[in-house]
Amino acid sequence: MTAQAHLAISMTRRLDRLSWPEARQELQRSGSTIVWPIGAFEQHGPHLPLATDALFSERILSSVMSKLPKHLPIWSLPPQSFGFSPEHSGFPGTLSLSSGLMTQLVIEVGRQLNAQGLRRLVLFNAHGGQIGLLQTAARELRAQSPSMAILPCFLWSGVPGLDALIPQEELSDGLHAGQAETSLMLALEPKLVGEARPVDGDHRQLSSLATPPPGWSLEGAAPTAWLTTDLSSSGVIGDSRAATADLGNELERRLVNHWVDLFCSLLDSDWPPSQPVAVVN
Repeated sequence: MTAQAHLAISMTRRLDRLSWPEARQELQRSGSTIVWPIGAFEQHGPHLPLATDALFSERILSSVMSKLPKHLPIWSLPPQSFGFSPEHSGFPGTLSLSSGLMTQLVIEVGRQLNAQGLRRLVLFNAHGGQIGLLQTAARELRAQSPSMAILPCFLWSGVPGLDALIPQEELSDGLHAGQAETSLMLALEPKLVGEARPVDGDHRQLSSLATPPPGWSLEGAAPTAWLTTDLSSSGVIGDSRAATADLGNELERRLVNHWVDLFCSLLDSDWPPSQPVAVVN
């Protein structure tokens, strides 16, 4: 292997590019951390690819990893491209794992990594429809592997400044293939973005059948278990007409900076403690 090829592989910080002695050494380092990019295989309207969420989680994580100091004990797994997407099952191309299978996948992988010395597993998820499921899977895994921290994260959560870039109504109700996702794809992979910009799932145009009663919402404090076909014939929930590559570039910058800061904070700490804290009754 040439020096240039070795450098290209090392820059990816992918665990699967290591030999088993190298993997053993990295997993047993103090503060060893693995990040697992998780997406979905689901429709994203007529203008975005089925791989949208998987592509986002992998590409943003890759950019984040490239900005982290090389000495830090952090590696990534290959992306998990199939997720839990039953809300999109009415659209061809969508392939969804069951909730039980998805949960068991996280547990099986996590337990094996923990047995090899891993201290932290970050579930780096970009599909909003499986946030709760991955939180549940993480809690079950933690109960079975109490010495390991499991952090179920959502790509878009907690990122500062999004409200300055995207209108509030679109930020809260542009749930799928709207302005934010379309803009980010225009920045990352413009050739994968089609020309269509349907708005039949726009929050301003929902029919009375798709609009929850007062006090209830699609998502939020009192959510409903909606299916995409309840809201849209195109698969879009939101309005992507104002999407631009410039907006996507700014979204990418803020996403990357946010997660670089969080990963640095995690890796600079000695959390979790080597032994679980005992609970005193």
